[in-house]
Amino acid sequence: MSNAKVVIHPEDEIGVISPRVYGHFAEHLGRCCYDGLWTGDKSYNVEKDNGWRADAVQAFKEMPVPLLRWPGGCYADHYHWRDGIGNPASRPQRLGMSCGETTLDTNSIGTDEFLYLCEKIGADAYLAGNMGSGTPQEMCDWLEYCNTKIETTIAKERIANGRNEPWNVPFWGVGNENWGCGGNFTAKQYGLEYKRFATMLRHVDPSAQLVTCGWDVMEWNKELIETLKSHMDLVDHYSIHRYWSAGSAVNFSEDDYYNMIVESEKTEHLILTVGKMLADATDGKRFVGVALDEWGVWSPEANLDANYYMETTMRDAIAAAITFEGFHRQCKVLSMANIAQISNVLQASIQTSGESMWKTPTYYAFKMYAPHQGATAVVCTIDDAHFRLPNRQTGLSATASKATNGATTVSVVNRHMDKDVTVDISGCGGSTCNAVLLSSEAPNSVNSAAEPDKVTLKPVDLNTSVDGTWTVTLPAHSICSITIS
Repeated sequence: MSNAKVVIHPEDEIGVISPRVYGHFAEHLGRCCYDGLWTGDKSYNVEKDNGWRADAVQAFKEMPVPLLRWPGGCYADHYHWRDGIGNPASRPQRLGMSCGETTLDTNSIGTDEFLYLCEKIGADAYLAGNMGSGTPQEMCDWLEYCNTKIETTIAKERIANGRNEPWNVPFWGVGNENWGCGGNFTAKQYGLEYKRFATMLRHVDPSAQLVTCGWDVMEWNKELIETLKSHMDLVDHYSIHRYWSAGSAVNFSEDDYYNMIVESEKTEHLILTVGKMLADATDGKRFVGVALDEWGVWSPEANLDANYYMETTMRDAIAAAITFEGFHRQCKVLSMANIAQISNVLQASIQTSGESMWKTPTYYAFKMYAPHQGATAVVCTIDDAHFRLPNRQTGLSATASKATNGATTVSVVNRHMDKDVTVDISGCGGSTCNAVLLSSEAPNSVNSAAEPDKVTLKPVDLNTSVDGTWTVTLPAHSICSITIS
């Protein structure tokens, strides 16, 4: 049995971890929204909450979901919000288009339905507006419908549709991936259009936080930021996306397993790089947050033929946990993040098949890291000289935070594919602890309709010594989250 140490430095604060970095993404793609979340049009026997799957609603409350982005993705730049309001029986049926998929969209899920879901699960809403095929006026009207307190004709439509008070949607994306599916703009073209849209939106609701569309290509970002430099007051968040994979979703090799860890770690560098570009552009006089509003594992099996569905394994949960560590270290830069996607598509948190719904290992990774939301990230150091991976990388990683009630949470990942490790955790004191473990028989273990609890959270006991060191044994490829009071 190998040994390693984690030392918490509670006085060495990094910054506050915004709950919104634990956000999710629901796009009209594959079976994410229709069937995965919404069963209003389905005949099978599933308990419903105003058309939404009640089992999914409950799962999201428990996870929890602090931020939810909708309706796209690439779908957003074909979406016209008026198609989704009013009597569902009278709504037009359109082409639903995203990522090469073209399907019939009944518009059963519209603005009021989606915002009801957000309110029900306690999520801030993040709406992606249509720049690719829409107009500034169309998006301004949508903002007015959602947020105005003044009883305009548009507000009266909202009231007639059953919502008397404004929805007060805080976050608005001005387009999506406009360097590609959102219109194939050049960075300068998009920047000029963004300024026009954003200026008009600010007139309607100055409190709305606006998200501009960046890329993981730095030349695009440089040109876009230069175009916006004199109007950075119109930008609250700067969107970037990052997906990665390493071999098959389930039938991966040992090399694939360790390459996934390497790819997960690269996400932090992208956040740091773009954050520095934004700070330089504003001379530090205005904070513009990095919005990693699409991220996650995108295995080759998640393709058009499969409706972008893939089995989500314990390895994917470890990838998420390692990504969270980077989020915490960059919490002064990262203002929001949205994993793709919340149901049935890509690295989903829940998956469904007819009447069955189950939680994936990634769901449990989010759930066990929930104590970090809103807490202050603190530095932790690791001594794992005798616990290295085959590629000589660290075999153990960790992140720690302290809550306003004085509790310290430390989350530790055993990255090794097939070796257990005993970990001594010191520096946080405390006399009581609550610890949960996420582990599995194999790194490619998955949950399913037949085995919904094959990979799930389990309580784990820790030993403590006279000097306040806590000791836990972690199985191979596992995650442990410990809250010490």
